[in-house]
Amino acid sequence: MPMDIRVGDLLTMKKAHPCGAKEWLVLRSGMDFRLRCTGCGREVLIPRAKAEKGIKSVTRAQEAE
Repeated sequence: MPMDIRVGDLLTMKKAHPCGAKEWLVLRSGMDFRLRCTGCGREVLIPRAKAEKGIKSVTRAQEAE
């Protein structure tokens, strides 16, 4: 069963990006996720299955504000 990830959510990943940040902003969700690194601004498009394995926690857009 896929996780409930929405556009605007902030994902904390298990492994850090090479810039050192572990948080990513969801720009698109579906079969693939488009994520933006909160540290350096790099955008990546990765398959849902790979992204879901690396997620440590999800912060909803409403909770972050």
